[in-house]
Amino acid sequence: MDTIIGYLNNMFASLPGTEQMMKLKQELLGNMEEKYYELKSEGKSENEAVGIVISEFGNIDELISELGLEEAHKDPGQRLPMLDEFVVEDFIAAKRRSGLLTGLGTFLIMLGASLLIFSTGLAENGFMDSVFSEDAMTMLGLVALFLLLVPAIAIFMYSGRKMEKFKYLESAEFTLPYPLEAYIEQRQSAFAATYTLSLIMGVCLCVLSPVIIFVATAFGDEYSSYGAAVLLDVVAVAVFLFVYYGSIRGAYQILLKSGDVSGK
Repeated sequence: MDTIIGYLNNMFASLPGTEQMMKLKQELLGNMEEKYYELKSEGKSENEAVGIVISEFGNIDELISELGLEEAHKDPGQRLPMLDEFVVEDFIAAKRRSGLLTGLGTFLIMLGASLLIFSTGLAENGFMDSVFSEDAMTMLGLVALFLLLVPAIAIFMYSGRKMEKFKYLESAEFTLPYPLEAYIEQRQSAFAATYTLSLIMGVCLCVLSPVIIFVATAFGDEYSSYGAAVLLDVVAVAVFLFVYYGSIRGAYQILLKSGDVSGK
């Protein structure tokens, strides 16, 4: 079957990578695969089955003519770019880095909000009266928030700029050679368990985070603000997991939503 797939890829290599051509390639591969396994079930050898399939489906020019796709065949301007392994690896690494930075920026913002709530709670409970006034403690919390907000915004801007060169991938205007597509699918399958675990951990953190407030309140109402601050920190960790691992998963989804020639 690999011989047939390789033959089909070579047959379409000189054709424009339009949506019509990709659909034709998928349908042709599906028909060839069905015929191949039918011949194998009849007792044909590997070479015999491959030879018969190629002889029956191998004339791409006739098929294009029958389907009225001659103009797409003649127009090389409609060809979609075909990605190679270097672009794919660069894109996956960039998405991973972008997810890390975006998750970190979000975490910093939520941490800043947590520090503001915590410092306000300290001020209201008079823990720092001998050193700072209540207004001063609130101001310190605001300063901490803005000190974390500024780098977070810078991180978002930097991450966005680094991903600009890959914008064309998000519109799915590309094709993938079959071996590279199969490789990406393998990596996606291997990553699925990690993503599922991160999703479960994030959801559990979000669901259990309100318990922190109940526990804090059990020690007295004056501790509820501290519980809220810790709750934000826990949720921030969950959001980081969602953003980081979701970004990696998104890279695989973007790459595999186009150029599917496997007939799966």
